[in-house]
Parts: sequence; C-alpha cells; structure tokens
Amino acid sequence: MKLHVLVADLETARLAVEGGATVIQWRLKNVPTVDVVERGRATRSLCARHGVTFVVNDDIEAALMLGADGVHLGRTDEGAARAKDQGLLLGLSASSLEEARAVAGDADYIGAGPVWETPSKTDADPAIGLDGLREICDATTIPVVAIGGIDTTNAAECIRAGAAGVAVIRAARDAAGLRAAIDAAL
Repeated sequence: MKLHVLVADLETARLAVEGGATVIQWRLKNVPTVDVVERGRATRSLCARHGVTFVVNDDIEAALMLGADGVHLGRTDEGAARAKDQGLLLGLSASSLEEARAVAGDADYIGAGPVWETPSKTDADPAIGLDGLREICDATTIPVVAIGGIDTTNAAECIRAGAAGVAVIRAARDAAGLRAAIDAAL
C-alpha cells in the first residue's frame, strides 16, 4: 500500500508503475460501467504484468468485469458487503475519526483525508491535517492510506504520522520521487 496512485489513463498508469507505484486505482468519474471496463483493460493488463495491485474506484461491476484485485468505495457508495462477498480487496474512505471507526470493520484499508486541501476534489470535506491523520492511524488496526494534497514535499510526513501509504492524483506522474520519499520515511 506504500504508493497508491489514482489514474484515468494508461500513460499515467505506465509512468506510475515504472516509478514504483504499488497500487493503481482506476478512477473514471461519472462514466458508464461499460466505458470504465473498456478503457481499463489495458491498465489492468499493465498492472498484472508488473505485479501491481489494481483497484477500481466506485464501481463494483467494473471491478468484477475487469478481474480487479479490489474496489475503493466512497462514503456515499453502496456495495461494501457485495465487494467482500466477491473476494475483492475493499478500500473505504473516511474523513474523520468517527467515520474511520465506523468503516474499519468492513474495510481492508481506509483512504483517510483529505489531509490537506486539494483541487482534485472540489467537493472534499475540510482537511484533517496531520493530527487528524495520526488520530485515524492510531485508532485503527487496518492500513490507512493518506490522500489529499500529497506530493513529494509532504508524503514522508504522512508516513511518519502512521499512514501505511499515500494516495495521489495530481502527483501521479512523479511516482519515483514519491516512492523515494516514502521509502526514506519508512
């Protein structure tokens, strides 16, 4: 879970994998399942060839059709029980200690954040900061992946706060720099 990269195209996925990403999350927002699957096949194949975990964002049907390793669901998405029944790795989002505690029993990992403000998600909750991240990491027994406003300048701080890894969108093409910062912090 060290470096979880959210991508929407094959080229960014390729650069992230080459840079040391350990998880690729296929993230196509507001796109029909058939398109998520069609556009995701090559990325799924890339991940399989390189031994990188492949997770689909918000779409259990697409995850199953692609033979994904897992699915990541937001707080308003349904289907956590179905994902687990299908044997998918399940990531759930939390933006507070209370939410993290509520989902920890169902999830295989928690995506916690936003740690810092981010332009990637305009409807994001207020930033939890490193103190909020630390609280979530200390209160749960499953891996926590920090997300939100993370880049090479602050990824190590998230690891030192207890996160098992970081998730990035805007910094996806700098996977090598992120991986170096994470490995140094570990």
